[in-house]
Amino acid sequence: MDLGEFRNLIAAVRGEIGKAVQGQDAIIDLVLISIFAGGHCLVEGPPGTAKTLLARSVSAAMALQYRRIQFTPDLMPGDVLGVNLFNFQTNQFHLTKGPVFTDILLADEINRAPPKTQSALLQAMNERMVTLDGTDYSLGPDFFVLATQNPIEQQGTYPLPEAQLDRFLFKLVVDFPSRDTEIAILSKHATQALKSDLRNAGIRPLVTSAALAEGRALIDAIRLDNTILTYIVDLVRATRSDPDILYGASTRAADAVASAVRVRAAFEGRDYGLPDDVQALLVPALRHRIVLSPSAEIDGRTPDEVLLRNIMNRVDAPR
Repeated sequence: MDLGEFRNLIAAVRGEIGKAVQGQDAIIDLVLISIFAGGHCLVEGPPGTAKTLLARSVSAAMALQYRRIQFTPDLMPGDVLGVNLFNFQTNQFHLTKGPVFTDILLADEINRAPPKTQSALLQAMNERMVTLDGTDYSLGPDFFVLATQNPIEQQGTYPLPEAQLDRFLFKLVVDFPSRDTEIAILSKHATQALKSDLRNAGIRPLVTSAALAEGRALIDAIRLDNTILTYIVDLVRATRSDPDILYGASTRAADAVASAVRVRAAFEGRDYGLPDDVQALLVPALRHRIVLSPSAEIDGRTPDEVLLRNIMNRVDAPR
């Protein structure tokens, strides 16, 4: 597979996902970038904006195993990771694997589970392995977490700790679609049976584990120019000295942006990154990694606004 074939594959995958998810092209692109970059995605948006449908559609377009966890206040770490149970017939402990042992994991409404359960995903997301009773179990190179949360309802929810937020490559904010898109969605559903589901969307699984590995090999061969790397570092460092930001982004954040830039370049059929790639990815990669100062919050500023106006306008892009 060369870069041209890879670009065509990604275009075909976009089209398959678009059969079910409409009006969210930018979000779909960022989810695919995250998968090929080996990252994870946190999707935030009000109910009914196709967050779960997006995860199901992405999994349907990939020939990978998919599982879903509905996070609830009574969910325990063992319900996510699994437990060792004693078998009285063999007099041995037997591992009952939890739903985390999969390729694509949908962590639905992740902020409804208490911190103890949320932290069960920390090792899995960072190291792609799970340690149970002193034994390490690999989750495989294709393991990907797509978590969702509802920003409106706060009762019975637990904010994600900074350590867990930092493990998400992107935080994607899903908003309501445009009027024309909503009309198109309703028009499409009006021609279907009332109980139709995703299987009727006819999404074909185009990305196998082997194709994913080939795509990542192409991306690994892409090297970023020092001017691009310097630009990324200067942007991240600027978040640590801005008066509107209490805590800036980490070195891990800079590395995440660089990885995502390489993937975006490959998606466009290029073997080099551009400042435009950095600017397109900076906000979704950093909006959850910075903490605004109290004065900025009192003024009603948002992380997106601070990143766009303060950081990107302050740091000159290379020419």
